Amino acid sequence: MPKQIWLLVIATTINVTGGSFLWPLNTIYMHNELGKSLAFAGFILMFNQGAGIVGNLLGGGLFDRYSAYKIILIGTGIALSSAIGLSFLHESITAYSILLVFIGFGSGITWPVMFAMAGSLWPEGGRRAFNAVYVAQNLGVALGATIGGYVASISFDLIFIANASLFAVFFSIVLFTFKPMDKDKDRQMHTSVLQQSGKVKSKSALIALLILCSGFLLTWIAYSQWQSTIASYTQDIGIPLELYSALWAINGFLIVLGQPLLKWMTDRVTSEKMHIYIGTVILIISFLIAMFAEDFTMFAVAMTILTAGEMLVWPAIPSLANKLAPPGRAGFYQGVVNSVGAAGRMVGPLFGGLIVDLYNIELLFFIIFALLVIPFITTKLYDRNVKAKKQTA
Repeated sequence: MPKQIWLLVIATTINVTGGSFLWPLNTIYMHNELGKSLAFAGFILMFNQGAGIVGNLLGGGLFDRYSAYKIILIGTGIALSSAIGLSFLHESITAYSILLVFIGFGSGITWPVMFAMAGSLWPEGGRRAFNAVYVAQNLGVALGATIGGYVASISFDLIFIANASLFAVFFSIVLFTFKPMDKDKDRQMHTSVLQQSGKVKSKSALIALLILCSGFLLTWIAYSQWQSTIASYTQDIGIPLELYSALWAINGFLIVLGQPLLKWMTDRVTSEKMHIYIGTVILIISFLIAMFAEDFTMFAVAMTILTAGEMLVWPAIPSLANKLAPPGRAGFYQGVVNSVGAAGRMVGPLFGGLIVDLYNIELLFFIIFALLVIPFITTKLYDRNVKAKKQTA
């Protein structure tokens, strides 16, 4: 890989490691430390993800028109300032909620620009450029979750300090090393999601995308329970905080280390539809195990299985969206996929929190099983009209 891509990878790992000190523990902190209900915690996380969607669209739109270096500095500056504020004001639920939303907005501005820069700086790398940043993100998740759980078991105050400190390191790397990358950026490499939103010509392809993404949305609503209701449930049954964070370390390391095995499988089963079918079955099995889990070992088994399903499903959706996209509309279609994923992460914690607060977590698991049946239907049917029109043509 070019040196500039390696720099993006290092910066991404540092940034995500800092963020991963905090995001797996948000629900636990608001529920267990600040005494708020799971529904309230889910409501705040919904706003956090909503701000991320706005930031994502804004950052992607600005990338085509302005300096990527300045956009990342602005986004990271917002997230860093909010993280510093959080390290002093986290005992106030009002301040905590507001600053968490600003962190989501700032980070949302940053990430589409980072991915866009990867593709622009190494166009001949194709998928490898984006995959490098994706793997760096998961390495950061693994490192942050591993260290964060042990830090939180000592003091939650240190978590907020560590989060702000690594954001500061990321900001410094951007400030002192990213500016030369602007000279090499190909501004034609990516087209703004906002610019493309009014240019969709193929109605059948767009409808197919929305059907496909409806199943993707439900999958993310189910998956997000691991970061919210299941997180709190592990605390209620006495699993130490550092062990819960270790679950996300398992997730991140498996994604990084499992790439060769994933490639071996996808080389033999090339259909993205089959990847979704197989991956969704694996996700259902993981939730079934989690439903009956009573100790860390069983949750670790469930997380291992969950990760295998995630590795199959998550890349398949954008790949199918890319195939659906009419010429020149790939960016818009990928923007829809990313926004739907963020929407699932936004709605999921609130949805799960309400079910658990009003009823119990057992009912939530049964609802998750029902939700995960729907992606089989949407994946089967999404391209039926597209195929019919091709045959007619």
